[in-house]
Amino acid sequence: MSTDNLSYDVRIWKIDTYAGKRGKTYTVRWAVAGKRSQQTFAHIKLADSFRSKLTTAAREGVPFDIATGLPQTMLRQLSRRTWYEHAAEFVDVKWPHASPRHRKNISEALAAVTIALLPSRTADEMQQIRSVLRNWSFNKAARGGSAVLDATPQDKDAVRLRWIADNSPDLSKLREAPVMRRALDALALKLDGKSAAPATVTRKRSAFYSAMEYAVELELFEANPIDKVQWTKPENTDIVDRRVVANPSQARSLLRAVREIYPALEAFFGCLYFAGLRPSEAKHLSVSGCKLPEDGWGELLLTGSTQHAGTDWTDSGEASEDRSLKHRPDKATRPVPACPELVELLRRHIDEFRPGPGGRLFVSRTGKAGIPLPPPYSNPVSSNTYARVWNKAREKALSEAQAASPLAKRPYDLRHAAVSLWLNAGVPATQVAEWAGHSVNVLLKVYAKCLDGQDEVARRRVEAALKEDLAERAA
Repeated sequence: MSTDNLSYDVRIWKIDTYAGKRGKTYTVRWAVAGKRSQQTFAHIKLADSFRSKLTTAAREGVPFDIATGLPQTMLRQLSRRTWYEHAAEFVDVKWPHASPRHRKNISEALAAVTIALLPSRTADEMQQIRSVLRNWSFNKAARGGSAVLDATPQDKDAVRLRWIADNSPDLSKLREAPVMRRALDALALKLDGKSAAPATVTRKRSAFYSAMEYAVELELFEANPIDKVQWTKPENTDIVDRRVVANPSQARSLLRAVREIYPALEAFFGCLYFAGLRPSEAKHLSVSGCKLPEDGWGELLLTGSTQHAGTDWTDSGEASEDRSLKHRPDKATRPVPACPELVELLRRHIDEFRPGPGGRLFVSRTGKAGIPLPPPYSNPVSSNTYARVWNKAREKALSEAQAASPLAKRPYDLRHAAVSLWLNAGVPATQVAEWAGHSVNVLLKVYAKCLDGQDEVARRRVEAALKEDLAERAA
């Protein structure tokens, strides 16, 4: 570092306290050679600690960097670590405790940030760099647990990795608002440059924020530098589009179409519609978890979920991995009622189709090109298979206009239809939340939607009430 960028002319002010809508914040302000700097903290102890470090450095005659406002000792500590090294280390720390899909999300988020912080290259080159970041640098399993700079990938990727390591900025650069804003903006875009879905942006920002919190934990930053950037992420309302919700008649037509196309999946989709299961929960369902009487209502005991993430992200090397129920501790269960129509579907499925190991109900029975597989059917049904069957069922069961609309566009939309049906039938929200595996707050925010075609019923009720009021006044 050039001595022209250093100065001993340091002035440090008292901590400023600001009481805003979200609570108090505490800002440390100081100047180096007349250039002002500031850091804002959520807690007074953090602000006081940071100010004390500045004061101590100034008293001990440590030169301050004019550009960043930091003492040379603090700047050297940050400069010893690049963003690339830090991101890879963060992946290794999170890997053992993260689900396969979470690992994949972290990798994608950190790859997007890294690309944004590197010098610009051609589109093809950046795509290759993104691939090696996602599948090697930010994948602990691919590196065999080795540190990112010690591992040896295939020769074709070695040159790219050296270029990434040589050109990655120091972690300290993320203190600068323009650099941080560039990283955040990258999270809001898809690979084609179009805006990403709000839920995707939220998920990626969360991973990036956690990586910067890890830097705070290592005492490389006094506070998360993301917090000082006034960056507004796309609003994620999570509200289900009412147009996706199928009514009972439409849902039954779709299930009949599935039976004609791929009979082994009729009960799978039936679980989503009649019991409100998530696809991952239906994939995990076993014979032992089904109480199916000959008459009346039955019950499904959910004990976990089977998530598809790809072989690169699971500990087993399989494409799918069994996990606990969403937002539930390990070994937690959730009972869900099975209406007589679903009981009949499941009883018929068990009679017609041999379950997989452990009694898993919905398993892959065909391989590539639709070639039947011999038992035992060891793999859970793949998302590609049931998505393909669902698309064909929509074309078969719906009108051309309905098929072109969002109506039941995804298998997951059957769950939305189930929860909407329960709510509109008058089932208390607390009971619906328990069946669906949600909090009441999330339920009312996300799933409280009307069934397709219920507007007219609601209007008639309002009209009847108004007429009744007029009749009472006339009398």
